[in-house]
Amino acid sequence: MNNFSVTNLRVNYRRNPLGIDDYKPRLSWEIISEKRGFIQSAYQIEVTTEKDFQSEATWDSGIITTEQNIHIEYSGPTLKSRTRYYFRVRVWDNQETASDWSDPSFWETAFLTPTEELKANWLTAAPRLNAADQDKCDYLRTEFNIPGKVVSARAYATSLGLYRLFVNGVPADDTLFNPGWTSYNKRLQYQTYDVTSLIQQGVNAIGCMVGNGWYKGYLAWEGDKEFFGARRSVMIQIHITLDDGSESVIMTDGSWRMSTGPLLMSELYHGEYYDARLERAGWALPGFAADDWEKVVVHAVPESVLVTQENEPARVTEIIKPDTVIITPQGDTVIDMGQNMVGWVRFSVTAEAGTVITLEHAEVLDRDGNFYTGNLRSAKQTVTYICRGGEEESYEPYFSFQGFRYVKVTGVSRDQLTNQFFGHVIHTDLEMTGSFRCSDELVNQLQQNIIWGQRGNFLDIPTDCPQRDERLGWTGDAQVFIRTSAYNMNVVPFFEKWLKDLAADQETDGRVPHVIPDIPAAGYGSSAWGDAAVICPWTLYQCYGDTRVLETQYASMKAWVEYMRRQGDNEYLWNTGFHFGDWLGLDAKENSYTGSTPKDLIATAFFAHSTDLLAKTASTLNNTDDEKEYRNLHKKILSAFRTEFVTPSGRVASPTQTAYVLALMFDLLEEIDRPRVAKMLAEHIEENGIHLTTGFVGTPYLNLVLSRFGYTDLAYKLLLQTEYPSWLFSVVQGATTIWEHWDGIKQDGSFWSDNMNSYNHYAYGAIGDWLYQVVGGIDLKKPGYKEILIRPQISEHLSWAEASYNSIHGNISVSWKKFNEDSVEMLVTIPANTLAEVIVPVSQYTEIRENGVQLDQVIGVAQVKPMESGCSFNIGSGSYRFTFPI
Repeated sequence: MNNFSVTNLRVNYRRNPLGIDDYKPRLSWEIISEKRGFIQSAYQIEVTTEKDFQSEATWDSGIITTEQNIHIEYSGPTLKSRTRYYFRVRVWDNQETASDWSDPSFWETAFLTPTEELKANWLTAAPRLNAADQDKCDYLRTEFNIPGKVVSARAYATSLGLYRLFVNGVPADDTLFNPGWTSYNKRLQYQTYDVTSLIQQGVNAIGCMVGNGWYKGYLAWEGDKEFFGARRSVMIQIHITLDDGSESVIMTDGSWRMSTGPLLMSELYHGEYYDARLERAGWALPGFAADDWEKVVVHAVPESVLVTQENEPARVTEIIKPDTVIITPQGDTVIDMGQNMVGWVRFSVTAEAGTVITLEHAEVLDRDGNFYTGNLRSAKQTVTYICRGGEEESYEPYFSFQGFRYVKVTGVSRDQLTNQFFGHVIHTDLEMTGSFRCSDELVNQLQQNIIWGQRGNFLDIPTDCPQRDERLGWTGDAQVFIRTSAYNMNVVPFFEKWLKDLAADQETDGRVPHVIPDIPAAGYGSSAWGDAAVICPWTLYQCYGDTRVLETQYASMKAWVEYMRRQGDNEYLWNTGFHFGDWLGLDAKENSYTGSTPKDLIATAFFAHSTDLLAKTASTLNNTDDEKEYRNLHKKILSAFRTEFVTPSGRVASPTQTAYVLALMFDLLEEIDRPRVAKMLAEHIEENGIHLTTGFVGTPYLNLVLSRFGYTDLAYKLLLQTEYPSWLFSVVQGATTIWEHWDGIKQDGSFWSDNMNSYNHYAYGAIGDWLYQVVGGIDLKKPGYKEILIRPQISEHLSWAEASYNSIHGNISVSWKKFNEDSVEMLVTIPANTLAEVIVPVSQYTEIRENGVQLDQVIGVAQVKPMESGCSFNIGSGSYRFTFPI
């Protein structure tokens, strides 16, 4: 009898995805085993279009002898559009015993050839001459008859703008901000909805609302709009299968009707203006009299390539009940949500017709406790609602989100605020994969702030901030945080989508825009920002073991490196052009945003780093010619860096923390010089009173470098520092997200500035990488955590810590605690079909016990060997309890 099973089947990282356009989807699964040390020896996959698997298989892989259980490409007959494929898996252990078949999972294709199969027309409104009317959102509708019982129904929809689809008055699903934000003129997503339960025999109605969104609305900080186009439009195609096997197809065409309605203005930055007195009850229901609605205008087909929804959609993921209602010293009524969040407020009120209710949103109060919106710049973040009167009425925005903790409310009596106003947290609905806790509650709050920063800024793209007139996909922020983000959440589809837009928006000369999707006002081509083109794909490959992202992005990665190669007046130095440098570094000159580390040093360091990663990518993809080319280029960049930025005696010529960190993190120094420079870095930190001076470029690597070179105790002291500047300074100040500036709120309660002062900005949250790797002890030895490194660096500063990470192979967890003054208990769990190396700070293996048994006597433990700083040994899958002295 077997004692293992197959579970958690995935297709392209997702469970039961609806509407994909991949001819060769990748299948993955996890294995649950009661025995330690389980290694898969073979697998078999069956794919069929019938859930009961009684019909002939569409594809039977046969028994494939391999340990691989992730990213198995479907290799059967060519897939068909609009078809659901069920699959199941069984595996064998090394004793040639087979598991039972897994429970079936599925994927469903959308249009594999959308240009040929999507026949619906694009609809838009007739031009509106009145300027006020141009802000009004569009309402579209049609009716149709279904003659029989509905067996299956799928709606496929997209828009230029943001849209919300209704079937017989009911939202098609719970997703928000569709079709998402892509480089619209090059790539446009469409969504698939299962509307089987919403369509009925007889007369049906389809309704759709369309707003400006990212396509037509205001973007960036110069007050400009219509970056991608001036006319909103929508396309919908619905396929309905009846019980007699016939199919009806409903699509947008010239017979649809369009009007305006109560949503008079909706902008991502500015909020919404909704007059409930203008509501047309039942506008999306059958039988509605739309005789006075305008005829639609059939719009020219956009040139964009249509692709299916590529990442998880945005949803409401949590509902927050406010902490308190306060009256400020200035007399404002303000709701405190207790958490800086992104989303909107849903409220219910009872009021007379025409009552005007306004909700203004802010992140912080000023030092006197008054409502503060100065850091929003031009973004209004205001929702205005005019009551229709009579019975209780409720509202939440449609196409606008806010970044806020505090909500100033006018037009509502205070007694209606309790239990009638709730914060709806909205972000891309990514699966949580990581957790970290320790004995220091301030650090635990820091970890929560990192999570909330990621939630708030991962709304379809990785934004810098969610509140002011910006909210853009800054490449530098994304690349410094991606490793931490991959611990916290399953981020592959999210970043794969964004990286495809990066490649699409990349200039022909290889330059990468500062923000993706590209907004020209932001600019192009800075080191450490453009390097996202290389660093992000490589990080995804490391974390998930999937070469497809490297294959997809390889041309983009190569183009960026070649762009850097052409920039300097020396082929191997980058000393020209605009660079952000060590953005917001604390060693900046007066009235400067840029730290004092020379920009050409930073640029050349990242030139070397990206070239190194590109050579490794070429090797991974078996491109031997490119591997040789870029390894040779990397050597020449190293030589040029050392000549230009390192003294003959091995010192880094620029004595800044960031210069030291980059030189060490990217292995830019001769090996013999590295310990000395690491010591200089440590001394610099100590001379500053255990304080950092790094900005966006240096901070993410700072503690990693300290730990790598034997200064983990100092890294802990930096982490636990509560005085400015430090990670915990903002926590002590009451922050619930990561700040853009180390002193966004100063010790006296004043603000850093109005101009650029976000209180939800995840870049400095990159310390999370160190928390998981060093404090928690979870790291990888091989891509995708096929081989795992367990090495918590236990400190006198904490009495316990615990970390877990749900890798693509399954859950990895480590917890350690000091159970008396000189002993540690460490619990470790390793998923099936993986191996782990464990390193503990004990030189004699005879002092290590596993469940009371001496280490070399434990089944499943192998290759026990002493190290300079401890003892190393290998373990297979399973759960272990180690004890050892410290």
